[in-house]
Amino acid sequence: MHASVALLSRDKRFAPLVRKHGAPDFNRPHMQRTDVFQSLCHAIVYQQLSGRAAATILARFVALFQAPNNDVRLRKSNITFPTPDDVLKMSVHNMRAAGLSMQKVSYLKDLAEKFSDGTIRHRSLHRMESERIVEHLTQVKGVGVWTVHMFLIFTLNRPDVLPTGDLGIRKGFQILYKLKTLPDHKTMEQLALPWRAHASAASWYLWRAADGAKQKG
Repeated sequence: MHASVALLSRDKRFAPLVRKHGAPDFNRPHMQRTDVFQSLCHAIVYQQLSGRAAATILARFVALFQAPNNDVRLRKSNITFPTPDDVLKMSVHNMRAAGLSMQKVSYLKDLAEKFSDGTIRHRSLHRMESERIVEHLTQVKGVGVWTVHMFLIFTLNRPDVLPTGDLGIRKGFQILYKLKTLPDHKTMEQLALPWRAHASAASWYLWRAADGAKQKG
């Protein structure tokens, strides 16, 4: 991370953002998981929801799998996250009652099935190239390229991820490079060449640039 910040601080476009925001903060609580299944479950639950709403639903979902005498509110240290087999056995009715949409229930069931039957080789992910991980995980329903990019940045801490499908990233590029329109994938990859190996940190600053423009607007 220090190398990424040092390089970007020498770039005239990124330098003001580095001075203003300091080093990138990759702390996304719902993605900070060493367990791959748990991290992807979190990512699915959080899709298209505010952080607070998603956290509430996630807590209810996890509570479905606790022993009846385990008060989730009082004994958080004893809470265990469900295994893929647990999720497969849990009824759709109960998962829906926890606040999950039918679509997300189907996504979580598919994720659990692909972990259980070995389609997803989660123990090998850390050794895979990022592009291969994208191909591998997008086999799961509801896990698209964007979700895998977030997983690569915030869970696996890969340094070179550039989520060009993210609107905030596109807006960040438009602002920093003074482009008339939102750039496409090819344009962004070309512009990123000088710092491509540090794309995860650069993405964090691009998000900050986009956020700053929102606040001004």
